[in-house]
Amino acid sequence: MKPKPILFSTDMVQALLDGRKTQTRRIIKPQYAEKSDGTKIPINEFVKEFDLKHFAPYQPGDILWVRETWGVGGEGLTHYFVYRTDYGTTGDDSFPPTMFKWKPSIHMPYEAARIFLRVTKVRAERLQDIMNYPTGKNHPVVLEGFTYGCDFIAAWQSTMNKKDWPLYGWGANPWVFVYEFERCEKPQG
Repeated sequence: MKPKPILFSTDMVQALLDGRKTQTRRIIKPQYAEKSDGTKIPINEFVKEFDLKHFAPYQPGDILWVRETWGVGGEGLTHYFVYRTDYGTTGDDSFPPTMFKWKPSIHMPYEAARIFLRVTKVRAERLQDIMNYPTGKNHPVVLEGFTYGCDFIAAWQSTMNKKDWPLYGWGANPWVFVYEFERCEKPQG
């Protein structure tokens, strides 16, 4: 089976590299199912009849290759790939901005990928269900690469345009696919 691409921000790539991130949530679009006659059914009604995880783009066993902000270093025939995460995260710009010409993650080619993930579990849930995870003062829970709570909400909101907030923002509590994964080696072939 061919590996599938998945986008991650610089901060989330750092969490992957540190081993703090073992799952991700992705919005289910659209937030309705359409019948053969064109009738639209809200997902919360559709869920009563079907297990949404079967409609997820990634399934257990799938290998994902991480697209991250990247660039090319070197001169002439000697070039190599460089990764934004290796030069500080979004909050830590500790290198000269002209050092590399960074390219957006969406344009990263497969041959530049260095992080591969094997999907182990898939489920569908409402976004705010993440807050039902147990936590304790001495045992902070790390979810999505963030310490439990407000950090996750702020990160979620930062991933979308303001026009998307009414449908997919924290307050809308949209349906999401939750993908659990583990790091793996680059597939051969």
